[in-house]
Amino acid sequence: MIDHALQYPIFGAEIKCPHCRQAIPALTLTDTYLCPRHGAFEADPKTGELVHLQSGRHWRQWQGEWYRQHTHPDGIRFEIHEALDRLYTQGFKATKVVIANRYKELVSAYLERSTPWRNNATEAKIPRLYGLPVSFSPESSDDPRWEIINFSLEKEPGMPTRYPYFRLFE
Repeated sequence: MIDHALQYPIFGAEIKCPHCRQAIPALTLTDTYLCPRHGAFEADPKTGELVHLQSGRHWRQWQGEWYRQHTHPDGIRFEIHEALDRLYTQGFKATKVVIANRYKELVSAYLERSTPWRNNATEAKIPRLYGLPVSFSPESSDDPRWEIINFSLEKEPGMPTRYPYFRLFE
């Protein structure tokens, strides 16, 4: 009897495309998944990564979600900016960014170190990104998610996103 699981790449017969999140099939007897919009993705059984063949971008999976593994600071900064936009449209505001420690060297040069219009010395020492305080995940964390995910946002309820300027006249 043939084990059909051995005919597919390590992530199974079908995955969600890391770009468009549509279900994409595996090509049997290969390590490849094919998205009609974004092309081929190759699964690497040694590293557990998914590699987009056209761009060379690497992705790793955590709890059913794909996380891009960044090699350039602009990539992670853009991803954080997009997440902040999504959070705002959901009616929340971010209060802090926690970035995976593996990106510390990559993004440190891009963090805001001081706010010249304020004289508070303790606040000037806290690195910021998009005006939010930044911290990094613990170096030797028992939490395995930090080996895969890139950042998390601490949040609190914000202003309603529909017609916020009407609040001025209420």
